[in-house]
Amino acid sequence: MSAQSAGLLLYRQQDGKSEVLLVHPGGPFWQKRDDGAWSIPKGEVAENEAGVDVARREFQEELGVAPPSGDVTALGTVRQAGGKVVHAWALSGDL
Repeated sequence: MSAQSAGLLLYRQQDGKSEVLLVHPGGPFWQKRDDGAWSIPKGEVAENEAGVDVARREFQEELGVAPPSGDVTALGTVRQAGGKVVHAWALSGDL
C-alpha cells in the first residue's frame, strides 16, 4: 500500500479576494527551494487513523496553533509523482 497523507487547506475571503494558507518545509534541503515546495499542512496517516483527524493534528503540529473549529469539506485525493496518496479537506476560517 502506498504511503497516505492527510492535509487541511484553510481559506478565507478577505476584501473580496480568496486567500489560502500554505506552508513551506524547513531544513537545509528546502532553504533555497520554493518551486513546488509550498503545500497544505499535511502528514502521514497511521493505521486506524481517520484522515480528517490527521489533517487537523498536522495543521496544529506544523503551525503551532489549532485549526479553527468548523465543518470541513472533502476536496478529494491525489497521487503524487512519488506515489504518495494525499487526502485533503478545506476549512473556511481565519487564524
